Amino acid sequence: MKGIVKKIAIYSMVGIMQVGFGASIIEASPLQNNPTPMQLGYDRHDQGRDRHDRERWDRERQRQERLENERHEREMKRRPHETRKQWRERQKHENQRHERELRNIREHRYR
Repeated sequence: MKGIVKKIAIYSMVGIMQVGFGASIIEASPLQNNPTPMQLGYDRHDQGRDRHDRERWDRERQRQERLENERHEREMKRRPHETRKQWRERQKHENQRHERELRNIREHRYR
């Protein structure tokens, strides 16, 4: 009887040790860990800088859009001594150019 109890105790300890080793290996595995901001090289000050940069880029984009819209309005007005046909043709080209410029301004925000 003593032999059986000893064997059960020894095998139980070996099993518990294997479970413990397995758990520590799983915890150390890089597949299980999601990197924290500190592991990625960020700190709390970087988040504020990123937000500040993003706000600055948004302000710059808005300023560029406003300037482009003002320029577009000036160009869309009919000029003295300009025929109606010339004016319509210029409006068509200006609208295409304006759309292209606005698209470029908005795309540069994400680059």
